[in-house]
Amino acid sequence: MTAEIARYDLHNRRRSTLWYAVGIALYMLVIVALYPSFKNSSELNKLTEGNSPLAALFGATGTLTSPAGWVNVNAYANFLPLIMLLMTIGYGAGAIAGQNEDGTLGLLVVLPLGRQRILAGKTATMIVQALILVVTVAACVYLGRAFQVTLDPLHVATATLAVLLLGVDFGLIALALGAASGSRGTAIGISSALAALCYLISSLAPVVEWIHPLRYASLFYWAVGNQQLSDGAGPGSFVVLVAVAIAAAIGANIAFRRLDVR
Repeated sequence: MTAEIARYDLHNRRRSTLWYAVGIALYMLVIVALYPSFKNSSELNKLTEGNSPLAALFGATGTLTSPAGWVNVNAYANFLPLIMLLMTIGYGAGAIAGQNEDGTLGLLVVLPLGRQRILAGKTATMIVQALILVVTVAACVYLGRAFQVTLDPLHVATATLAVLLLGVDFGLIALALGAASGSRGTAIGISSALAALCYLISSLAPVVEWIHPLRYASLFYWAVGNQQLSDGAGPGSFVVLVAVAIAAAIGANIAFRRLDVR
């Protein structure tokens, strides 16, 4: 029955998931195809000279004309996480709270299965959607070798997995907030604000001294803010990201059991 819930939700979201994947694939293919035109541009690297906070806001730190720097600033540091969070936070907020608001959750909870299994089905749906997105991006990055975008395949794989976990973390946080409040809007608002704060901390930490110690509190730092694309995501990143996912899932389970379904 848990698998059936996941299949049902995936079926309902198949078009949006497809267009997310197609859109980001086209974007990534353009990015890697443009790299040869910019790889020898000394002007591009001037954007990050002097540790500019403005450049850091867009994830533009270090050498932008290297393959890792180019892909990072144009995708992994900002655009990919943004699209990922649009998908996972949107689904997480709507999976419980959204259905409760429109009255369809009541039809689901009367089925002969526990709320924990319903939640497992929702979580599986979120993970599959996020996985489709990151696999699409990674495939485009690997294809970038034809355009001189030569990155270590293992580093790409671990960095991509870290982005997947980042999306699942915030999606589960939205799921937990939605189950606790019963409000889709509240879940989206708080989760999005938290994600924005984490992004700002991770982006500005390299160039703003007083923010630097706070970087460890940002999920973005553990996913994309510590040279994961050039050096690979280390075990510490996965420990933090997985721990947050587990904590959020437990919180969602507790909140869902207490939710007064309409």
